[in-house]
Amino acid sequence: MASSKQRQRAQQAKQAEKQAQRQAARRARRQRLWALIAGVTVLALVAAFVIAALINNAPDDAATSGGACPAGVEETRDDYELADPSVAEDRTWTVTLQACSGDTEADIVLELDGENAPQAVASFVTLAQAGYFDGTGCHRLTTEGIFVLQCGDPTFTGSGSPGYSFGPIENAPDDDVYPAGTVAMARRGGDAESMGSQFFLVYEESTIPSDAAGGYTVFGTITSGLDFVQAVADAGEAGGVSDGAPVDPVTIEGVETQ
Repeated sequence: MASSKQRQRAQQAKQAEKQAQRQAARRARRQRLWALIAGVTVLALVAAFVIAALINNAPDDAATSGGACPAGVEETRDDYELADPSVAEDRTWTVTLQACSGDTEADIVLELDGENAPQAVASFVTLAQAGYFDGTGCHRLTTEGIFVLQCGDPTFTGSGSPGYSFGPIENAPDDDVYPAGTVAMARRGGDAESMGSQFFLVYEESTIPSDAAGGYTVFGTITSGLDFVQAVADAGEAGGVSDGAPVDPVTIEGVETQ
């Protein structure tokens, strides 16, 4: 029969074993906790690096919006020669006007009809490729009666030309209706031979009555960017008139043709 001292030593041994087990369990829990903390810390650091990389690589606001639009030039560019209609190559041309207004930049993409308006397309494409339109402004916006934004005059006066004029009128609509997205040549009233570099973009369907010379040469359509032109029109004209310069000036920064 075990003595009281033996029983006491056995009890102490059991307590020591249990204490060792509890200490081992606590160490295991601490190790798991530190491992979890380390893992979370690593994930946080990785996330921080990813976010920093995204921020550093993202375009800044100025690059996205284009910043303030540079003012269009106001100068004479009248030393160009009229291209032969054959330059239009009897095909569809894709032309991109790189435009800006205020803090907004947009590509206005046009499809030009070289088959039905060969002289107008040949003239426009040749001028574009020579840089004639680069840096020019759109000088006229109308918001009553007809709905157009007129561009292509580097003098910003409404009377500028490339040094030549041409005619006759090509591809004018029989019903005098010009749908939204129409691109047409501007000219003097009653003069079918007065087309040059000025053109207008129709942002809302317009009925433009023919005059003694006829209608207006339709040489293309807007396939992308019409919303930009409509936004310019929504802002209105300077001075609150219905026919004048846009309150938010529009500049054609460059033109690409293909």
